[in-house]
Amino acid sequence: MIDYTSPIQTTFELQRRSLEQSQQALEQSVDIGQQISESLLAGLDSQEQFQRRLVELNRDTVASALDAIESLPGADVAVDDLRENIDDGYERLLDGHEEAFDNISAELEDGTDSYDDLTAELLETVEEQLDLLVEAHEELEAQSVEAVDELAGQVEELQDQAEDVQAQIEQVSEDAARAVEA
Repeated sequence: MIDYTSPIQTTFELQRRSLEQSQQALEQSVDIGQQISESLLAGLDSQEQFQRRLVELNRDTVASALDAIESLPGADVAVDDLRENIDDGYERLLDGHEEAFDNISAELEDGTDSYDDLTAELLETVEEQLDLLVEAHEELEAQSVEAVDELAGQVEELQDQAEDVQAQIEQVSEDAARAVEA
């Protein structure tokens, strides 16, 4: 008997593997999105630290210049007021800088958390749907294999019946040939 079910089962198995690979690709793309968000947050922290160092370096350079000017005779009174104003300006700048980056970081973290929550829900839903699909797919495979087995059995029966009919025809032909000879 010819096994017709093997190619059918192979086809169904290939389809299931394709579904599983599609799910894995989706999970990997979500992971990449999360990694990008994490990298963006890490980059933001680095950017904040770098800019803060630049502002502090600039403040120190201005302070050094004021120190040099202050060493000149009679410049110390005017420099004190100027230094106070400049120091206040740098403090406001650094405070504003910190607040701005804190706000940006908080917004980005909130967005990342929301993205993580949504993608987790998406992956859970996709996994549930894939499980249902694979279950239905396996049921369809079982029904298909059963139908092919039944059809193969019926074809064998028809072949056996055809062989029996052929044998009967040959027997009748032989009997008729002997009757004619007799």
